[in-house]
Parts: sequence; C-alpha cells; structure tokens
Amino acid sequence: MRIAVDAMGGDHAPLEIIKGALEALKENTDLHIALVGREEDIKKHLPTGAYSGRIEVINSREVITMDEHPATAYRKKKDASITVAAKLVKEKKAEALISAGSTGAQMVASLFGIGRLKGIDRPAIGTVLPTLTGKMLLLDAGANADCKPENLVQFAQMGNIYSQNILGVAEPRVGLVSIGEEEAKGNELTLQTHELLKQQTKLNFIGNVEGRDILTGKADVIVCDGFVGNTILKVIEGTASTLFTLLKEEIMKSSVSKAGALLMKPGFKNLKAKLDYTEIGGAPLLGIKGISIICHGSSNALAIKNAINVAAECINNEFVKHLQESVE
Repeated sequence: MRIAVDAMGGDHAPLEIIKGALEALKENTDLHIALVGREEDIKKHLPTGAYSGRIEVINSREVITMDEHPATAYRKKKDASITVAAKLVKEKKAEALISAGSTGAQMVASLFGIGRLKGIDRPAIGTVLPTLTGKMLLLDAGANADCKPENLVQFAQMGNIYSQNILGVAEPRVGLVSIGEEEAKGNELTLQTHELLKQQTKLNFIGNVEGRDILTGKADVIVCDGFVGNTILKVIEGTASTLFTLLKEEIMKSSVSKAGALLMKPGFKNLKAKLDYTEIGGAPLLGIKGISIICHGSSNALAIKNAINVAAECINNEFVKHLQESVE
C-alpha cells in the first residue's frame, strides 16, 4: 500500500512528520510512503538510504497556511503540498492522504481533488473519543456547521460502517446529540433527524444522547452537525487539560499529596494515555473516494505514525468499498 503524507503540514513540520513516517515504515513492512513538500527541507531531515525503495520525496513548492482561506488558496496554489498529495490519491498513485496542516485546506483538497462518493451529499469528520467502555465515534466534528436532517442520517450511516469495519463493533449503537433523552426534545434539526433515523432499519438507533452521556459509552456512534460536534470536541479537550492542571496544583500543595501522587504515578500515566490525541492519530474524513486522515495541527511523530496506521487499517479493510456499497 502507498500513502501520501503532507510533509509541510503542521506546527512541527517537516521533522516530526518525517519521524512519524519512518516509525510507521519500521512497523509495517507492506507500507510505502510518498512525502510531499519542499524537497530540500524534507531531505535535510531524511536519513540517507532510509527504507530505500519504500519512501520517496515528491517535490512541491507551495504550502497552504492556517491563516489562508482554504478554497481560495486551493485554487491559487496548484503546487501546494496538500493539493499534490490529494492528486496522488485521485490518480490512484496513493491510497490515502495524511496531513496535520490546515483542516479547511485538507477538506477542500479531499472534496474537490479526490471527490465525493456517489450518494454522499457532505463528507463528515469522524473523531474517535475514549469512553468508560471503549471507543466511540463522534461525527461531524467540524466539516459542516449547517446541516439538514438528511445529512445527519448519512453521517449516521457512514459512522455505522466505520465503527463496524475499523473499530470492530458488530452492531454499533447510534445516538443523536440532543438536549434531552426524550424523543420530543431538541431543536427542529434534531426532531426531524430523530424521525428519519427511526426509519433506518439497518441502523441500531438508540435515540437521543445528552452531553453528559457522550463519554459514558452509552453509544458507539454519536451524530450531530459540525458546529455542535466541534464544540463538544473542544470542550472535552479543554476540560481534560483543566482537570490535569488543577490536579497538579493540588498535588504540589503539600509533601503528603506529593508522596501520594508518586504512588499513583502509573495510574496517572495510563489515564493521560487514554486521553492523549496522539494515541488516536487522526480523524478520518468520511464520504470521499479515498482515505483522508486529518491530524491535529500540533501532531508529533507518534500522532503521525498512528494516523498512518489508521489509514493502513482503512485500506486493508477496504473501508471505502464497504461504505460505497452501503450507501448504494
């Protein structure tokens, strides 16, 4: 399998991107990687002769930055690293795209460069989150701020297939984010979506899910519009960061608490690992004719390696094929 990696995307590019790619190559002998970006910048960090024949550099002179308008920059910068990487997937020269650069630019490049699957109106970002009972898929996590009920139904269908094929859940429980468990609660979007989801005989729809139940493991797939989904994601990230900061402050207040913390260090380490986005790697953009994994802007080598592993798993499980068949 061949994966195109945007070597210029992210806060720590290209060094951490290259390190992550090399780690992925070390673990997966079937993997080939195309690093896309400024050749001289990439080769400066690429060990001579490393994984010869399994890694190559594709020169691309331009980069779409975070502060640029994604659609405008995509049209103007034909030689941008994310644009060239997406083109490789479109032309079947690569099976997946990985980037930690501008999310907007990757979405535009994936949508227009690779294309939507037939029957999918809007691709959605699916983010895997830890729960008390395992992993849960939240979508949309930010691709579509304004949605119609039909869009949310498609998100549920795509999430159901991803949960089955990639997360290994035989019969995913699908929930709809709302302000109450009762069927009659919610805004116009959730009320109409609820009615449509009840009619989906191939989905295990369990009804509404409140914000407090998102991380309890009540559902395996949770659906909402991108505005709500991105807000949920940022609140969870901020809450986790704040709790760790407050905990550290309390621990440092006395020698007794410091000693107790030392004994609990392994437990704290395991908890931090469960909440660490680098362990997940990246979020798949579901609904396009290929694999596109969106990584956090501050991704390090571990996050990039795990994002590549997610892409490889999607390729091995023929996720796009299964999704297209399901939609049809």
